[in-house]
Amino acid sequence: MIPIISFVGKSGSGKTTLIEKLIPELKKRGYRIGVVKHTHHEVKMDKNGKDSTRHKEAGAEMVILASSGRISMVRDLPYDSLKSLEIYFSDLDLVITEGFKKEDKPKIEVFRLATHKTPLFNGSKDFAAIVTDADIKPEIPVFGLNDIKDIADFIESRYL
Repeated sequence: MIPIISFVGKSGSGKTTLIEKLIPELKKRGYRIGVVKHTHHEVKMDKNGKDSTRHKEAGAEMVILASSGRISMVRDLPYDSLKSLEIYFSDLDLVITEGFKKEDKPKIEVFRLATHKTPLFNGSKDFAAIVTDADIKPEIPVFGLNDIKDIADFIESRYL
């Protein structure tokens, strides 16, 4: 099975920024990385009036945009867990998710004092580490917000 690690944290904590810095470090080490972003909004692939949107609105269950070197897909499927998405991960070394707090996957929390008073971490075994600017001492590893190489080392040694 391909390892899946969820980066979790309250809104505005810096999850996207951290993942954006972490991906190049893991790629530099030779890993193929996928990302799944959890959203509560409707997923649209193209602008209104464009062909792909018109095909979708006409009732197509799946629309794929294909160009040299890239495909984009929107497909109507019931989503109930990350397990239902694993078919798309087969050629990857690691899948990073943003969000998915309720999934039974290892979680690395991003917590910044400027945006929230307390972390999500509650002692749950799902939490593998915390990335923070706070001076906290939980019973799991703690990394600074800019400790990208150390976070990559942690992920590499534990999951890859």
